[in-house]
Amino acid sequence: MRASRLLSILTTLQARGRITAPELADTCEVSVRTIYRDIDALAAAGIPVYADRGAEGGYRLLDGYRVRLNGLSPPEAEALFMAGLPGPAAALGLDAAMMAAQNKLMAALPANLRENAGRMQERFHLDAPNWFGEAEEPVHLRAIAGALLRERMIKIRYQSWRAEKQRRVAPLGLVLKAGSWYLAGYVDKSVRTYRVARILDCSVLDQPFARPADFDLVAYWQAATLRLEAELHPNTVTVRLSPFGIKLLNVVTQPYVKARMRIEETVDAAGWRIAVLPIGKTVWHAATELLRFGAEAEVLEPVELREKMAEIAQAMAARYHDTKLYDGVGPEADPNAILPSSTLSRSCGS
Repeated sequence: MRASRLLSILTTLQARGRITAPELADTCEVSVRTIYRDIDALAAAGIPVYADRGAEGGYRLLDGYRVRLNGLSPPEAEALFMAGLPGPAAALGLDAAMMAAQNKLMAALPANLRENAGRMQERFHLDAPNWFGEAEEPVHLRAIAGALLRERMIKIRYQSWRAEKQRRVAPLGLVLKAGSWYLAGYVDKSVRTYRVARILDCSVLDQPFARPADFDLVAYWQAATLRLEAELHPNTVTVRLSPFGIKLLNVVTQPYVKARMRIEETVDAAGWRIAVLPIGKTVWHAATELLRFGAEAEVLEPVELREKMAEIAQAMAARYHDTKLYDGVGPEADPNAILPSSTLSRSCGS
């Protein structure tokens, strides 16, 4: 166990350059006192580990010191090949480089690890978009990625929800979510998010920028996602749900809503229960979200939303009242009948 930890400390020092004892303790899941003993053991074994004092201090290896570490375990080798899934790399223009790196890694692996590593490529595939969606292929993605790596400013023309805008942006990070790429960029003394597919024009400038030392892309994205979800669901609705409506909650509601909804344990005589859910900004948005439940939900509060649901239901009932438009489709037809595939094909435009 200790040998593995010493190897982990050594690889971390080699990869990070400088790291503090508390950071090493968190990484290795041990106490800081244990890290002190492990550093002493590495130094006693002839590894040139040095401690720099001060606010910017920490442990580091002697400049230029490198050690060859070929002791990959089978799970570690498999994980490296899982990290080489081709879709995102190709979108960034790194597919050829990724393939070359994998070939070099495969050649360096011991024979007993090559077979399992090859299986990972054959048996796992990343399909990022949601069902019935397509992965975006933004025109300017590669240029933005290049500017991000070289820390160069970019000038973009962006189509927002309201209007076209021009911005000078310091690109700080790219995120792939559900098949769409997003740029985190520093603009007007704040970090903002841009959907890359909505960038109409992009030019990379010669002007360098200083990347904020405290910027953490993962932390920023998590906070921005929570903030957006909260902005999209600022209100709550009290609904009465049938037993089937309760089941639909797990199918049609977003994770943000699931994590914050409250369902009463009390069941009425018909088996219905009361639930309080986060809901959209406007009455119209809230109504469209709840229409997915059909007749399995009844809005109790707020009153204006209940009235909007009734208005929409009456309008839909009036629209479908003329049952002669489609033979065999309407209230007088068998409610349990399934539409023939030919009918479905025509209705879908195929």
